[in-house]
Amino acid sequence: MAREKKRRSNGRRSPLAAAALIGAGLMITGAVYAGASAAFAATDTQTAASSTLTVEDGEKLFQANCATCHGLDLQGTPNGPSLYGVGELAVEFQMSTGRMPLQMQGPQAPQKHPQFTEDQILAISSYVQETAPGPTFPEKEILDGEGDVSHGAELFRVNCAMCHNVAAAGGALTEGKYAPALTETSALHIYAAMVTGPQNMPVFGDLNLSDEDKRDIISALLFQQQSVQVGGFSLGSLGPVSEGLFAWIFGIGALVAITVWITAKSN
Repeated sequence: MAREKKRRSNGRRSPLAAAALIGAGLMITGAVYAGASAAFAATDTQTAASSTLTVEDGEKLFQANCATCHGLDLQGTPNGPSLYGVGELAVEFQMSTGRMPLQMQGPQAPQKHPQFTEDQILAISSYVQETAPGPTFPEKEILDGEGDVSHGAELFRVNCAMCHNVAAAGGALTEGKYAPALTETSALHIYAAMVTGPQNMPVFGDLNLSDEDKRDIISALLFQQQSVQVGGFSLGSLGPVSEGLFAWIFGIGALVAITVWITAKSN
């Protein structure tokens, strides 16, 4: 009987082993589920990317999502401006940056995650361009970032820095408006902003800035986006205001803390 009891006790599993088995099972199940979900998501993304929508699809999307404010005939309503002459470039810019559809009335439409896929945006843009033509997409050469960076930086300083900051970090305007940062803006959207003049920005036509000038500005901004920060923390590249605030909070704060420590130690 004693031997039989000993044999049974030796064969009994520890509670820790059971918990480990359950945990391993849950981890394996989670890994399989995550892998399957990723595979399905990749398939869906590939299908969406390969799909193409027509101008007719764009018209239906416009009527369902945009006509309430801009009118079925694109001539505008009391709630939204006319789209005649804005062109597909402006539509792509406003919708791809999430500024449209407008979330709420305010001093300025904020940038947010787009509510439509790229195909849907291009379809709506094509419909607007076909119905009420305006500025269209530029040649690829203008967006290649191979222009004169030095000349582009000078043009940016003269024409854009008073609002967007010399470091393209953005800045405040009047009445709650602001110039957005350009530190992550794509080449296409930089060009679209110069050509279409969204919100508070003026339109830079060919008499102000030629296509070559625009290419140089885009090249300078892309170069700045890709450049490595030197000299320590950039502090947002906002100049003496942020630097002075940093010195006041950390520099003087450290001096005060050291003074208090020395006084306490001497006492």
